[in-house]
Amino acid sequence: QVQLVESGGDSVQTGSSLRLSCTASVSTDKNYCMAWFRQYPRGEREAIITVGSRDTTTCKESMKGRFTISRNTAKNILYLQMNNLKPEDTNLYVCAAGPPRPYCFCVDTTYDHWGQGTQVTVSS
Repeated sequence: QVQLVESGGDSVQTGSSLRLSCTASVSTDKNYCMAWFRQYPRGEREAIITVGSRDTTTCKESMKGRFTISRNTAKNILYLQMNNLKPEDTNLYVCAAGPPRPYCFCVDTTYDHWGQGTQVTVSS
Protein backbone atom coordinates (compact mmCIF):
# COMPACT_ATOMS: atom_id res chain seq x y z
CA GLN A 1 0.00 0.00 0.00
CA VAL A 2 1.42 3.34 -1.06
CA GLN A 3 1.08 6.11 1.48
CA LEU A 4 1.35 9.70 0.34
CA VAL A 5 1.98 12.62 2.69
CA GLU A 6 1.75 16.20 1.49
CA SER A 7 3.38 19.24 3.05
CA GLY A 8 4.19 22.84 2.25
CA GLY A 9 0.75 24.42 2.35
CA ASP A 10 0.50 27.84 3.93
CA SER A 11 -1.42 31.11 4.11
CA VAL A 12 0.15 33.63 1.73
CA GLN A 13 -0.55 36.90 -0.07
CA THR A 14 -1.54 37.29 -3.71
CA GLY A 15 1.49 37.00 -5.98
CA SER A 16 3.41 34.75 -3.62
CA SER A 17 4.98 31.39 -4.43
CA LEU A 18 4.80 28.06 -2.65
CA ARG A 19 6.31 24.65 -3.24
CA LEU A 20 4.26 21.70 -2.13
CA SER A 21 5.81 18.30 -1.50
CA CYS A 22 4.34 14.82 -1.54
CA THR A 23 6.42 12.06 -0.03
CA ALA A 24 5.63 8.47 -0.97
CA SER A 25 6.22 5.56 1.38
CA VAL A 26 7.47 3.33 -1.43
CA SER A 27 9.45 3.80 -4.59
CA THR A 28 7.52 5.51 -7.37
CA ASP A 29 9.81 5.60 -10.36
CA LYS A 30 9.24 7.76 -13.40
CA ASN A 31 6.97 5.23 -15.06
CA TYR A 32 4.23 5.73 -12.50
CA CYS A 33 1.63 8.39 -13.10
CA MET A 34 1.49 10.99 -10.38
CA ALA A 35 -0.64 14.07 -10.12
CA TRP A 36 -1.78 16.99 -8.06
CA PHE A 37 -5.47 17.63 -7.54
CA ARG A 38 -7.36 20.21 -5.62
CA GLN A 39 -10.19 19.04 -3.44
CA TYR A 40 -13.29 21.07 -2.71
CA PRO A 41 -15.12 21.08 0.63
CA ARG A 42 -17.73 18.63 -0.64
CA GLY A 43 -15.01 16.17 -1.60
CA GLU A 44 -14.94 16.51 -5.38
CA ARG A 45 -11.47 16.56 -6.88
CA GLU A 46 -10.19 18.52 -9.83
CA ALA A 47 -6.95 17.62 -11.58
CA ILE A 48 -4.30 20.30 -11.79
CA ILE A 49 -1.26 18.67 -13.35
CA THR A 50 0.15 15.21 -14.00
CA VAL A 51 3.57 13.70 -14.62
CA GLY A 52 4.45 10.38 -16.20
CA SER A 53 7.32 8.74 -17.98
CA ARG A 54 6.88 10.77 -21.15
CA ASP A 55 5.72 14.23 -20.18
CA THR A 56 3.71 16.47 -17.91
CA THR A 57 0.18 17.63 -18.55
CA THR A 58 -1.36 20.77 -17.10
CA CYS A 59 -5.03 20.02 -16.68
CA LYS A 60 -6.23 23.48 -15.68
CA GLU A 61 -5.88 26.26 -18.25
CA SER A 62 -5.81 28.90 -15.51
CA MET A 63 -2.70 27.32 -14.03
CA LYS A 64 -0.61 26.98 -17.18
CA GLY A 65 2.62 28.87 -16.82
CA ARG A 66 2.12 29.31 -13.08
CA PHE A 67 2.20 25.73 -11.74
CA THR A 68 4.84 23.14 -12.54
CA ILE A 69 5.26 19.56 -11.40
CA SER A 70 8.47 17.67 -10.82
CA ARG A 71 9.71 14.70 -8.89
CA ASN A 72 12.79 13.38 -7.20
CA THR A 73 12.57 9.65 -7.83
CA ALA A 74 15.59 8.94 -5.62
CA LYS A 75 13.77 10.42 -2.62
CA ASN A 76 10.23 9.44 -3.72
CA ILE A 77 9.06 13.05 -3.55
CA LEU A 78 6.64 14.79 -5.89
CA TYR A 79 6.64 18.59 -6.01
CA LEU A 80 4.21 21.27 -7.09
CA GLN A 81 5.76 24.68 -7.65
CA MET A 82 3.07 27.34 -7.46
CA ASN A 83 3.91 30.87 -8.62
CA ASN A 84 1.93 34.09 -8.78
CA LEU A 85 -0.75 32.71 -6.50
CA LYS A 86 -4.25 34.13 -6.65
CA PRO A 87 -7.13 34.03 -4.16
CA GLU A 88 -8.95 31.56 -6.41
CA ASP A 89 -6.09 29.12 -5.87
CA THR A 90 -7.19 28.71 -2.27
CA ASN A 91 -7.96 25.05 -1.72
CA LEU A 92 -6.84 21.72 -0.29
CA TYR A 93 -4.14 20.27 -2.55
CA VAL A 94 -3.87 16.51 -2.75
CA CYS A 95 -1.34 14.31 -4.49
CA ALA A 96 -2.19 11.04 -6.16
CA ALA A 97 -0.33 8.04 -7.55
CA GLY A 98 -1.45 5.66 -10.24
CA PRO A 99 -0.09 2.68 -12.15
CA PRO A 100 2.39 3.00 -15.01
CA ARG A 101 0.70 4.08 -18.22
CA PRO A 102 1.95 5.44 -21.53
CA TYR A 103 -0.03 8.59 -20.78
CA CYS A 104 -1.32 10.02 -17.52
CA PHE A 105 -4.84 11.37 -17.38
CA CYS A 106 -6.48 14.30 -15.64
CA VAL A 107 -9.13 11.99 -14.22
CA ASP A 108 -9.28 11.02 -10.56
CA THR A 109 -10.51 7.48 -11.23
CA THR A 110 -7.20 6.64 -12.93
CA TYR A 111 -5.30 7.06 -9.66
CA ASP A 112 -5.22 4.47 -6.91
CA HIS A 113 -3.54 6.18 -3.98
CA TRP A 114 -4.24 9.51 -2.37
CA GLY A 115 -2.77 11.71 0.32
CA GLN A 116 -4.71 13.67 2.92
CA GLY A 117 -3.86 17.02 1.41
CA THR A 118 -2.24 20.27 2.42
CA GLN A 119 -4.15 23.57 2.65
CA VAL A 120 -3.19 26.58 0.58
CA THR A 121 -4.87 29.88 1.39
CA VAL A 122 -4.23 32.98 -0.69
CA SER A 123 -5.45 36.35 0.51
CA SER A 124 -5.73 39.53 -1.52
